[in-house]
Amino acid sequence: MNIKAINYSQQEIEYFTQHVLHHKQAFNWLLEHNKHELLATLEAIRDDKKAFQFLINGQFFVLAAFVNAIWDDANAFQFLIKTKAYDWAACANIVNGDDKAEVALKTAHKNHFVQLAKAIQSRIHEDGDRLTTPVGIFKSMFNFKKKFD
Repeated sequence: MNIKAINYSQQEIEYFTQHVLHHKQAFNWLLEHNKHELLATLEAIRDDKKAFQFLINGQFFVLAAFVNAIWDDANAFQFLIKTKAYDWAACANIVNGDDKAEVALKTAHKNHFVQLAKAIQSRIHEDGDRLTTPVGIFKSMFNFKKKFD
């Protein structure tokens, strides 16, 4: 199988970053420009199994591996390296707290991937914090869809 990473433009990554940070205009831009896989990537990071399946079915294997690498899957990280998706691998490493990956991306003038990683980190923390509030815990307890996936 010949896996090719899609080379997203800096602008596309910046819109993806803004979407991660809840900007509706960025969501609309990604939708209008048929970047459904980037929308699905955020939802997959947030543990939406249907979004992850969308990535697999659409053969967006690099993005699927990126999602798994964020969640400390060493095989997914190796897949990113093997397919030469270095920016995505470094971005996942930044999410996981690797300062050297951040320096490497900045040195390569890929600050848009650094900003994406920080936005994803923020969103993960925000989602986690939501589950620790009394209302969040109550909603989580009664989220039957998630429990029976």
